[in-house]
Amino acid sequence: MKALLLSLLLVPALVLAQAPVIEISGANFRPLPLAAPAPVVQEGADRKSAQTFDSAFTYDLTASGIFQVLDRNSFTADAKEGMTAGSINFSRWADVGAESLVKVSLAQDGGALRGELRLFSVATGKEELKVAKDAPANEPRRLAHALADALYRHFTREPSPFLSRITYVRKAGSNRDVYVADWDGMGAQALTKGGTHILPTLSPSGQVAFTSYRKNRPDIYVQSPGGEAKALVTDGQMATGVAYSPDGKRIAYALAEGESAQIYVAAADGSGAKAVTDTPYGLNTSPTWSPDGKRIAFVSNRGGSPQVYVMNADGSGVKRLTFQGNYNQTPDWSPRGDLIAFTARDERNAFDLFTVNVDTGKVTRLTQDQGNNEEPTFSPNGRLIMFSTNRNGAAHLWVMTADGNNQVPLPMEKGSWLTPDWGTAPAAK
Repeated sequence: MKALLLSLLLVPALVLAQAPVIEISGANFRPLPLAAPAPVVQEGADRKSAQTFDSAFTYDLTASGIFQVLDRNSFTADAKEGMTAGSINFSRWADVGAESLVKVSLAQDGGALRGELRLFSVATGKEELKVAKDAPANEPRRLAHALADALYRHFTREPSPFLSRITYVRKAGSNRDVYVADWDGMGAQALTKGGTHILPTLSPSGQVAFTSYRKNRPDIYVQSPGGEAKALVTDGQMATGVAYSPDGKRIAYALAEGESAQIYVAAADGSGAKAVTDTPYGLNTSPTWSPDGKRIAFVSNRGGSPQVYVMNADGSGVKRLTFQGNYNQTPDWSPRGDLIAFTARDERNAFDLFTVNVDTGKVTRLTQDQGNNEEPTFSPNGRLIMFSTNRNGAAHLWVMTADGNNQVPLPMEKGSWLTPDWGTAPAAK
């Protein structure tokens, strides 16, 4: 009886422990006012590493869409204030509108950089989270993403996008090269050097498949960072737009022959390919998998103009999903399953981003009057959408929340960056 009573007492506590502190969705959501002063540099850590850490950590929190990161110029607290609750004057933080206060100290021990994060409720002065993470001393950004992930998980009880990887194309002169990078576009590694390589996509295992013109026609190759490119699909006149199933065991792609292009599904190594569309004189392209791997969304002009369709992965049960506009393309299925983001061209020939609800068909506009916005890709947790935009000149990569709010650029150097793809699962680091 005592054991039963104990279990009954523990169940509500367990449920409560798993409940998110911040409910991201819903009409009542508002970003949490958060004060995040510069990290305290302990003996052994250098200020340059601290600045790099601070830049990455602050960007993660700002771009997440769940925090209102307060301007440090408004802070009135003593700059030498301590790290523990007893040494903090919480009234000073309340005066600037902070509801939560996060403090970080950095210390270096040999080749390791250690960060300790403490989170406080400004209203109660209670320490709500204390966590420490290590990273190689020459990788302060990696430490920043790890601590930002810990903070995100505390508030949402779900993984952040901060440890995930992306791939994209850099346009330079006549060259189009494929890169793979951290989620914020930093720490980039080139997979190709020279030539035309487009439409990259990340597999769950970290490989990158892309369309390459290295043999003067578009074929699909696959490559691991630091490895050599291997041919994946070289059939037909034109093979483009590969997409990995969520479990990484299958691929879907478009293969053009004559006046038509069909969607094919094959094993991840390209074997056993089978056409799952069959529309003579029609174009079927840009496949994207549902999170359960049972359905595929794609673009088809079978109705007279490019529109987004969905079908079962074997090609049965085709259903048209978009009816507004006459040029809808580049669909990406949310890992949460409910939405498909896509690009639409309006009557002014401007490109903007929308989502369509898979079940209801409700279309929601995400961008407007901000240049051309294209090629949306969902974060692994479905909370953010990355896209390319020329709103400030050359094409650049930006990120926003899935409802179109909090649009911010990735902190990348100047250049022309295209066709981002956010992996289907966080990368292990």
